[in-house]
Amino acid sequence: MKVLLYSEGLKAIGKSGLGKAIENQKKALEYAGIEYTTNPKDNYDILHINTYFPKSYLFAKKAKKMGKKIVYHAHSTEEDFKNGFIFCKQTSKLFKKWISKCYKLGDIIITPTTYSKKLLDTYNLGKKIYAVSNGIDLNVFKKDDKKGLNFRKKYNYSKDDKVIIGIGLYIDRKGIVDFVEIAKKCPNYKFIWFGHSPLIFATRNVRKAVKTKLDNLVFAGYVDQSTIMEAMNGCNLYLFPTKEETEGIPIIEAAACKTNTIVRDIPIFEDDFIDGKNIYKAKTVDEFVNKINNLLSGKLKSVSNNAYKIAQERSIKNVGISLKKIYEDLLKM
Repeated sequence: MKVLLYSEGLKAIGKSGLGKAIENQKKALEYAGIEYTTNPKDNYDILHINTYFPKSYLFAKKAKKMGKKIVYHAHSTEEDFKNGFIFCKQTSKLFKKWISKCYKLGDIIITPTTYSKKLLDTYNLGKKIYAVSNGIDLNVFKKDDKKGLNFRKKYNYSKDDKVIIGIGLYIDRKGIVDFVEIAKKCPNYKFIWFGHSPLIFATRNVRKAVKTKLDNLVFAGYVDQSTIMEAMNGCNLYLFPTKEETEGIPIIEAAACKTNTIVRDIPIFEDDFIDGKNIYKAKTVDEFVNKINNLLSGKLKSVSNNAYKIAQERSIKNVGISLKKIYEDLLKM
């Protein structure tokens, strides 16, 4: 059994969550001992396609004519598209029609969570859909106090500073506007946002937020995986005010590093993340501020050790086991 992992436009998506998911996918296959290639010219038994751009669609159609087995990975939905870049809201229905057309080329479909599976079930795709996490490499993301000190030194934070981190592209869906508003209301804490995308494609409210000048707020831009790991270990809190996700890998990374996290109370986090048990949740800016103050003052207990169990469940090793079973069943179809 040999799998072709096909992903179009890696230079463009490499710094996004999708790019990270694709790298994790490769590691998962290696852990499971599954032979794979990323060269479309190689021989293969199964095409596992991760992108929905035109070349991906045409390549999948060609593979289908050749009788190849196809796994289409549904990393995106209309719901997480429409609060993205400028004009996304106006074109979300067209986007849904397009990705549905792409996903239907798969003999089966994989999506990261049971939540995104429920959404896709309403698209009437007519295919079996599996929920398999994008995974987390527990050899990379883990509790490491020394790495945390490196982060504070690199960004000039003292040991007494209360540091809150955010991660994501410059898009409204990631909650960056609320992140800035929360920073305004919490001048005694330090806020730093990792991630970047061209502001020319951002909506007006996001551009305004990113241009905000506050003494306690830093936009650090894109950083590599090791810096994110250091930041998770060096911060006091990971704040994830996202409005929609198909999974949200940084929340799993935070869990792996045993970092306390506050997320927006939205459906994607209903099943596994329980408020006050392994995470804290809020809906409005004022609710976020209240939870932050209570957690950082000690009025709310740390629940990060409980969250670690979720990271273990979604380890790359477990993802590899799941993918192997799906591939083997597909070859029997």
